[in-house]
Amino acid sequence: MAGTSSMIVAGLTAAALATVGYLGHRAAETVPPDLGRRTPGTPAPAATAPRGTHPAALPPRSGLGQRVVYSLRRDRVWLVNDNNTVLRTFGVSPSTVDPAPGSYRVTSRSGKVTGSDGVPVEHVVRFASVDGTVIGFSAAVDGSAPVLDPRERTGGIRETRADGTAMWRFATIGRTVVVVP
Repeated sequence: MAGTSSMIVAGLTAAALATVGYLGHRAAETVPPDLGRRTPGTPAPAATAPRGTHPAALPPRSGLGQRVVYSLRRDRVWLVNDNNTVLRTFGVSPSTVDPAPGSYRVTSRSGKVTGSDGVPVEHVVRFASVDGTVIGFSAAVDGSAPVLDPRERTGGIRETRADGTAMWRFATIGRTVVVVP
């Protein structure tokens, strides 16, 4: 009897695996060609964190003390106090030009200006320049995400208005900005 039961279980398991394999194959064949492509103006999907870490965890080797940390891969920012405690973290929409990983300082700020894409922005915090393109954080006054054209050089890293207000209060002139891969 035990031999018969194990053969039935083995047969059912094989049938289940074959069914799952078939359904997976069919699903892969019927995926629309544009699925997974972002449409212009939609925020970048949240990047995944390395295994075993929380997606919003502060990246290792991102400096010490009071600083802004910006991860290029994760499109995420952390505002960190003197005790290396994260005060706030949030996702951002990247610009078309990235600064090189390294340590920078906030060099200028503007309350309200027009972004390089023609959108009115507020709470602009600039910290780098790459081949004449100024890099900084900002929030669109209308709350929109940028429509990126990879052929245009833009340096505005967009955040929500609430996150822009937090950045504005935290990232004063001279504040360290650490860019990590």
